[in-house]
Amino acid sequence: TSCAEHRPNIPKMSFVGKKYKLDKSENFDEYMKELGVGLVTRKMGNSLSPTVEVTLEGDTYTLTTTSTFKTSAISFKLGVEFDEETLDGRNVKSIITLDGNKLTQEQKGDKPTTIVREFTDNELITTLTIGNVKCVRVYKAV
Repeated sequence: TSCAEHRPNIPKMSFVGKKYKLDKSENFDEYMKELGVGLVTRKMGNSLSPTVEVTLEGDTYTLTTTSTFKTSAISFKLGVEFDEETLDGRNVKSIITLDGNKLTQEQKGDKPTTIVREFTDNELITTLTIGNVKCVRVYKAV
């Protein structure tokens, strides 16, 4: 038997250090509306094409979203709750888990939200869900 057979199944995290730029977005306005985001901010949010990058240092991930309007970075350890201020200014408690190449973020607050980021070699598919409103944003690797 070779040593390889006895290694635990470590995900290859092919998305770490890669940048993804927003390519198409579906239902984002309705999602922001459900969050209570005002019209002016929604218009701006709908006009942006942000870039997302995930980096890893030790066991701490950093998810950076960059756009012409605002840059936000959240640092987290998998499965450990942390405080987050969302891009629309809400303060929430978040917890992020990893399953294969899928990061799932649960935001707890006045308006509980689930954000699933599924990474492939050339795409990031982000599904945002609040209540019965679902938004899908597709990013292309750059």
